[in-house]
Amino acid sequence: MSRKLLIPLTILIVVALIAGCKPAAKKPIKIAVQGPITGKWAYEGEGFVKCVKLLADEINDAGGLLGGRKIEIIEADDKGEPSDASLVADKMVDAGVDAVIGSYSSTCTEPASKIYNEANILQITPSSTATRLSEKGYKQFFRTCFLDDKQGLFVATKFREMGINKAFFLHDNSTYAKGLAEWAMKYFEEKGGKGLIDAITPGEEDYTPILTKIKAAKPDAVYFTGYHPDGALLVKQATELGLRPDILFTAGNACNNLEFIEIAGKDAAEGVLVSTEPLPQDLPYPEAKEFIEKFEKKYGEPVGSIWWLMAADAFNVIVEAIKATGSTDTDKMAEYLHTEFKDYPGITGPIVGFDEKGDRLGTIHKFYIIKNGKFVPYEK
Repeated sequence: MSRKLLIPLTILIVVALIAGCKPAAKKPIKIAVQGPITGKWAYEGEGFVKCVKLLADEINDAGGLLGGRKIEIIEADDKGEPSDASLVADKMVDAGVDAVIGSYSSTCTEPASKIYNEANILQITPSSTATRLSEKGYKQFFRTCFLDDKQGLFVATKFREMGINKAFFLHDNSTYAKGLAEWAMKYFEEKGGKGLIDAITPGEEDYTPILTKIKAAKPDAVYFTGYHPDGALLVKQATELGLRPDILFTAGNACNNLEFIEIAGKDAAEGVLVSTEPLPQDLPYPEAKEFIEKFEKKYGEPVGSIWWLMAADAFNVIVEAIKATGSTDTDKMAEYLHTEFKDYPGITGPIVGFDEKGDRLGTIHKFYIIKNGKFVPYEK
């Protein structure tokens, strides 16, 4: 071989050896965000993703976790449908995710949680509040939201304090809505009130039949526990049929976002009461103010739902578990969250800890009244 050919060949071999010695990229930490990123509740799912990606980007820009592992956020769109939720959960298991945030609705979280439990993947839901979800004994299942039995007790207590003697509890037969309506009615009747209960079929365009039935029953108040698209339409049609303002219209915490007002219309939504966790603009914590400022700067819009911030808290809890255990091992992270995780400065308020079922300790609910197109704390 000539010298002219030998030298370039030698250079190529050296370059190849150097390239071969380059350290392999560290395996990313995969965190799925499961929720309705499209579909009827896309407003909530899109907000989940925005909040979580903001936090993940900050960590990745600072070098990642566990010695340089970057966080990879996987969008898991279940469209708010239980059948899709199961399919999405199977896909996330196959993708080898280390943890899951979601889903949004209890109806979707329920089938997904069974799959994640079988695969032993850490799951934290920011918004699925159905009490029965934590009765299944899943050791890797947690929530950063509060439960419906506590919200039901809050509503029943407030109704009686407001002099409401007869209330109509209206749900949509979903896991969340039916449970919340039944809890609220149970406590309301225990406190001496008279309760009536019925259900709608979600997604209908005309709720005149059920509204006519409510009008004939002459309750002092209606408490709708379903989701905001149906709740908004009910309010709009109830106003058109003359049920309001004689009958007080109230709703649960799936109607606590700005889309409810947009769909109902500003005038029709006026005076509606919504029971919910404190909304973003009313969170007094420095962690909340700092995060909301960052969010608005990055996306050019306000934080539109408390569930978005609960999703941010879920992400932060996962990160804290990874840091504390030095691992993405589900058993180690779950054990830490059950036994050692305490008094964390959450965006939605101090996270005192989790009980043996994975439920967040402590409960905060309040009523908001819609005035001039805005949710305002109801102080009566």
